Amino acid sequence: MGAQDKIKQLHKLRTESQLGGGQERIDAQHAKGKMTARERLEALLDPGSFREIDAFVVHRTTDFGMDAKKYLADSVVTGWGTIDGRTVYAFSQDFTVFGGSLGEVHSEKICKVMELATKNGAPLIGLNDSGGARIQEGVVSLGAYADIFLRNTLASGVVPQISAIMGPCAGGAVYSPALTDFVIMVRKSSHMFITGPDVVKAVTRQEVSFDELGGADVHAKKSGVCHLVAADEAESLQMIRQLVGFLPSNNMEDPPLQDTGDDPNRMEEKLNSIVPDDPGKPYDITEAIRLIVDNGEFFEIQDSYAGNIVIGFARLGGRTVGIVANQPLILAGVLDIKASIKGARFVRFCDAFNIPIVTFEDVPGFMPGLDQEHGGIITHGAKLLFAYCEATVPKLTVITRKAYGGAYCVMSSKHIRGDFNVAWPTAEIAVMGPDGAVNIIFRKEIQEAKDPAAKRAELIKAYSEKFANPYAAAGRGYLDDVIEPKQTRPRLIEALRTLQTKRDSNPPSKHNTMPL
Repeated sequence: MGAQDKIKQLHKLRTESQLGGGQERIDAQHAKGKMTARERLEALLDPGSFREIDAFVVHRTTDFGMDAKKYLADSVVTGWGTIDGRTVYAFSQDFTVFGGSLGEVHSEKICKVMELATKNGAPLIGLNDSGGARIQEGVVSLGAYADIFLRNTLASGVVPQISAIMGPCAGGAVYSPALTDFVIMVRKSSHMFITGPDVVKAVTRQEVSFDELGGADVHAKKSGVCHLVAADEAESLQMIRQLVGFLPSNNMEDPPLQDTGDDPNRMEEKLNSIVPDDPGKPYDITEAIRLIVDNGEFFEIQDSYAGNIVIGFARLGGRTVGIVANQPLILAGVLDIKASIKGARFVRFCDAFNIPIVTFEDVPGFMPGLDQEHGGIITHGAKLLFAYCEATVPKLTVITRKAYGGAYCVMSSKHIRGDFNVAWPTAEIAVMGPDGAVNIIFRKEIQEAKDPAAKRAELIKAYSEKFANPYAAAGRGYLDDVIEPKQTRPRLIEALRTLQTKRDSNPPSKHNTMPL
């Protein structure tokens, strides 16, 4: 065979590889409204940037007639490309080949690209669409999953890891996405669960649909497993591109600086009236966030889960920041179990990847109640506290209204190494709210008064004037300043600039023992 014939053979094999399980199965994938593995990568990455590796790999199984069923590249497409010109590594499971099932060589391909991402310091993106373990390979397929889990763990905090669920993801397969930093699901076409509806019915006699058991909305609203929900595959891939734009390539780099064109000295008069005069009246903290950040662009994470705390990415003066904010619209912004876990995980991610944390605080305390106490609010609340305490990235805090009790301490206070802590004049910083404080301190006086209601109102007013303000804290140096709300944007940007060279560290240890 001459050189030209060999080149023709190469082209033939590459074409065969790119067809995956064949045109019939590609058509079936399209009929479900789903892209193929390679189409997803082309949509995710910059045009023409994808470079595939291991396109000629085939499985080694001979049992159950598998030796007669071999497809080039097996059931996953791997390689690298760019997003906005920055290198990323990716794998995309191919449902047209053995239902995207995972076996020995499938795992080897994924492990190779994971190791490349970790060694070269670039984000890792996994597009999951798999029927699960390849049963024909037996325990080998189980070991193959564990090989991936180990590399997910070793890459954690080293490079950003993003998982998109584009179809089924069941059994052991769910643990790889669960070990990554962000999980994106597609409404109606993606599912995640440990055991499927049939097993649930057999064991518990409960009848449940795929969507009810592990659909995108279930995991976005109830379990918190899903961080972002997309209406379709194209939107999910666009979300990944947007998310990557906020992140550094690895833990040794800073997030990319972007010229957003928004004046760093811009002030917003609306902020001066955003907090209601009535301390019991709610307002939307995301409205305040959008008035402050560059071009009003706030990329919210887990917006359907634990709505009493808000997390997400934005830019201030072109710099990426992670935002954590109490949401007065939901449960008055109180901290409960779910909010604590949601906030803690996000704070730790930001700290791992050199992303400054901006906290907007309006919190009446931790959620009281039997369910919360028995559910472990002490341990779960400690997670958020621990995350803020250990974080060494720049930490900026704006107290907009309430900062009561232990929640004041937790939400990035000066006492746990807050770098820049300011309050609006509407801030109320105290052990508890005026009503509760007066009931405890002046219980006897109120009971003995001729008009208990009038006496109580008088005492509440006096307590509020003395304690329900930011000046006692500012007088102690617990606040660096009390600022006019409209000045928040320029003051935060100015503080971020001064904190660019911040150096802080924790005592050396093998690893900490966070209250999990």
